[in-house]
Amino acid sequence: MSQSLTLLAGPDALRILRERGLRAEDVDILPGASGGPKWLGLEGIDRVLFGELLQQPRTRPLHLIGSSIGSWRLACLAQKNPVAALKRFADAYLEQRYPPKPPPSLVSERSATILDSLLGPDGMEEILTHPWARLHVVTTRCKGLLAVEESRVQLAGFVLGALANAVSRRTLGLHMERVIFHTAGDSSPFAGLKDLPSVHRPLTRDNLRPALIASGSIPMVLAGVRDIPGAPPGMYRDGGVVDYHLDVNYGTGDGLVLYPHFYPYVVPGWFDKSLKWRRAGPLNFRRALIITPSPAHLARLPGGRIPDRSDFTEMQVDDRIRAWKQVLTEGDRMADELRELIASGRIAEHVQPL
Repeated sequence: MSQSLTLLAGPDALRILRERGLRAEDVDILPGASGGPKWLGLEGIDRVLFGELLQQPRTRPLHLIGSSIGSWRLACLAQKNPVAALKRFADAYLEQRYPPKPPPSLVSERSATILDSLLGPDGMEEILTHPWARLHVVTTRCKGLLAVEESRVQLAGFVLGALANAVSRRTLGLHMERVIFHTAGDSSPFAGLKDLPSVHRPLTRDNLRPALIASGSIPMVLAGVRDIPGAPPGMYRDGGVVDYHLDVNYGTGDGLVLYPHFYPYVVPGWFDKSLKWRRAGPLNFRRALIITPSPAHLARLPGGRIPDRSDFTEMQVDDRIRAWKQVLTEGDRMADELRELIASGRIAEHVQPL
């Protein structure tokens, strides 16, 4: 068994892995979940998948779908040099510094600066013209109280949404809708999503940056984005509110859904985090390979866990940055193990059924 990684596969994915190992040409879709600083715990995995495995020649598109920080990670993959983009992203992300209880306007300003570092001078054009990567950015268009920026009103709206969601996830459609901006044109495997109200719009030079900012605009922590070009008017917020870990229908293709993830389980929406009974079932993940840090790897990290948004308030700035850098360093172990598993062609021997 792998020491630093836990690998979980649905039955269709396990069959593919046993037949052929993990090959770039077999990967159809790569999801990226919401999770704020948790993404730092996946950086080592991302480097191998983005910069090595998925750079191998392929003859069909690779569809990337992400919400919140997941869309930012995948925006790195959809650039010409994904590893350099990840490095720019990590460097800028680590150096965030805020006063106590920063206003959403300040956090949004700093986040926009991080996104500029991630994209670099050519990233936007590279994403829009990538030969095979098709980026899907998930956002949430809010209605009613959720669209108000005043924090107490917004909080009231989210309390009402959470109460309704506890009864049924389908009630989210009363308060919000999923809006996906993408470069896939008519080939998107997500065009037929019917679980919640969904709108699809093309990514363009005018809306790529605001769509990414909106996708990561955590309610009451960052300001929302008003009226994204080319999309229905309204207030757009974090895509993770609707699709926290992307428990969606991935379609009926023959290839893999390759899912580097923080946890060995999937939480459908932001309101479901505290609902222990609301976890994704196996139906949407029959052809998924989930790659996540193992318990042994987590035990080596500061505090025995991957970074969390609470680190901003519960740790001194220098201590937080030092701990996060250690997480990135420990990620080299996961990178080395994943690289070896892929090269050996025996990755299926280390996979557990999902």
